[in-house]
Amino acid sequence: MSQPKLAINAVLDAGPVMPVIVIDQLSDAVPLARALLAGGVRVLEVTLRTPVALAAIRAIADALPDAIVGAGTLVSAEDLQAAIAAGARFGVSPGTSTALLKAADNADWPLLPGVMTPSDVIAALSAGHTAMKFFPAVPAGGIPMLKALSGPFPQVRFCPTGGISLTTAKDFLALPNVACVGGSWMLPAAQIKAGNWTAITALAREAAALKS
Repeated sequence: MSQPKLAINAVLDAGPVMPVIVIDQLSDAVPLARALLAGGVRVLEVTLRTPVALAAIRAIADALPDAIVGAGTLVSAEDLQAAIAAGARFGVSPGTSTALLKAADNADWPLLPGVMTPSDVIAALSAGHTAMKFFPAVPAGGIPMLKALSGPFPQVRFCPTGGISLTTAKDFLALPNVACVGGSWMLPAAQIKAGNWTAITALAREAAALKS
């Protein structure tokens, strides 16, 4: 059954944290997603960094209709089309390109384009996007940079990702131009490998409780 179409701002508003998920073993996909969902984290960005990523997106989308499953690390129009075919409801890119932005527009599909500089922001705005991923957040200037970007771009909402932890997330979320943050601290590799889904749920619950 197809899911209703989402606006990208609805994705950003669905929770304070968007987990950045790397699935190495397809068998982990649904249990991991179920553990995050049990902790109150509904938005799941499964990155296209492993051979099983697209199959993982399909498995999660089929098994857990309450989850909002997206595809991350989109770097080409082909990635975007493959993500849509796999059942992803939104996409996230680490950067911007004319081809990627055009593909999202042609597909009428919610994309969170990655930006790091004012020129990147202008390019995304020119393509009609006002919600963007700020990446890599901490190396690119973190909170001071986001404050600086708020002046010339008051209409833009950001999801900063890269180097953010549970400890620092609240400071990012306190900024008026930050809608949510991306992170992987609630996904320790050792706990996933051990299948300790209870621990993942507890970490997800902490993340879901982060409100600006």
